[in-house]
Amino acid sequence: MRDDKSYPYIRVTNEEFPRVFYTRTVIRDGSKYFGPYTDGRYLFYLMKTLKTIFPLRSCDLPLTNETIAAGKYKVCLDFQIKRCEGPCEAHITREKYGEYIKQTVQILNGRSRELAEMLESEMERLAENLEFEEAAAVRNRLHYIKDYASKQKIMTTDLIDRDVFALSRDDDTACAVIFSIRDGKMIGKRHFYIGNSIAQTDENIIQTVVEKWYLETDFVPDEIVVSHEPEQLDFLDRWLRNKRGSAIEITVPKIGDKKKLIAMAITNADFLIRELHLQQAARENALPRGVASLQRDLRLEMPPRRIECFDNSHFQGTEYVSSMVVFSDGRPKKSDYRKYKIHVDGNDDFAAMQEVVRRRYVRVLEEKTELPDLIMIDGGKGQLSAAVAVLDDLGLYGKIPVIGLAKRLEEIFVPGQSDAILLPRTSTSLRLLQSVRDEAHRFAITYHRLLRDKRTFQTELTEIAGIGEKTAQKLLIECGSVENIRALGEAELAKIIGAKAAKAVKEHFEGGEEE
Repeated sequence: MRDDKSYPYIRVTNEEFPRVFYTRTVIRDGSKYFGPYTDGRYLFYLMKTLKTIFPLRSCDLPLTNETIAAGKYKVCLDFQIKRCEGPCEAHITREKYGEYIKQTVQILNGRSRELAEMLESEMERLAENLEFEEAAAVRNRLHYIKDYASKQKIMTTDLIDRDVFALSRDDDTACAVIFSIRDGKMIGKRHFYIGNSIAQTDENIIQTVVEKWYLETDFVPDEIVVSHEPEQLDFLDRWLRNKRGSAIEITVPKIGDKKKLIAMAITNADFLIRELHLQQAARENALPRGVASLQRDLRLEMPPRRIECFDNSHFQGTEYVSSMVVFSDGRPKKSDYRKYKIHVDGNDDFAAMQEVVRRRYVRVLEEKTELPDLIMIDGGKGQLSAAVAVLDDLGLYGKIPVIGLAKRLEEIFVPGQSDAILLPRTSTSLRLLQSVRDEAHRFAITYHRLLRDKRTFQTELTEIAGIGEKTAQKLLIECGSVENIRALGEAELAKIIGAKAAKAVKEHFEGGEEE
């Protein structure tokens, strides 16, 4: 089960004068977290409402009774404009500030109705005691709370706190939707996608979702409404009853308003699954910018989503190798890379190119594997012509576009065209071709060096009688190179590989020098 994105929470810090702010990072330090909130606009509106109702501090000062008594901090602009009551200079007591925090938590828990009733009683008491300024401040807070509550969507009329869990499935994907309802009003909605769910039952998925939800959430409501009965209902009931500290009801409604809530949640889940499938299809069919540019600049009928590029590498005609790299949708697909040992006489780059192209596409045709949308040759007209001749023999020329990229001027050669195509240096198409060419070159060079080093290692050391691969490797690690080994005396070599092997090495090199 995975969440579709990282949602923010509202955090009430565990301090003597707590702060209230939104965050995406949960730190288990005793702070209280509310959420997560799936609607950013609602979160912004809620934070703005809280700041309007309660004069809470927005600074991050480490306020304690000791620092306040010492006069370590000064009030800021928020105090001057009456957005904060200045706990940093003891203009408000810890008890009074704690009352604001307690009321803030009530709103975050969706208990605005209870808070409104309490503030009405407080306002009447202050007015009777002729404390009109304090009564006016409470009246203003009450006005904002009622305004906030009036904008929440009413889901039920029984004013019960409940969470609604509903599940929808489509093939191998499932979506669970959770409605958080407090005082009959929806204060939050969240969803989870569950992949590879075909082997799981509805009851098992609901069980997992409910457990995950209440592991991350401190508040457990009076009632939990689910679309399917959880797999381990008795365990879930005992666990949540213990977490809440009182009785809790878990129901699977068949008729009535609760059934309508489930139907609404399932409709939401169905919509989210369709949206997920549409997004996945769009991502799969989306054409990367570089690939689209290349199709336009080379005037190709089909976008070159799969590009196969060939390059050769050798040293004065020895250790001839070729590489083939694959780019899919503009990105390397290393699982499809191939390397070849080439069998040609002398320094014949054209023959090498013909050999590797033939070996590659003969096998592709025999095994009926995926053909590329574009074949790319690292080289100029000569290498391109050699490759085209092979493709023509195999019946692929004309079916698959083929180009050559010459490094000196970054010229693009196309069969049948005498003039090369020159793209701007800043062209997205050219940068893609250069990336493919450079990767093919890197892959070929790496393989060539591997073979050359292996040959050098074998001919110089392992051909000595009595010297095996482990002894030769130990010598190279200690000395660094064959030349350094040749320069050492027999006594020095004996310290590394023993007297007998040292004598064999020394006799080998001295015998070679006499010749």
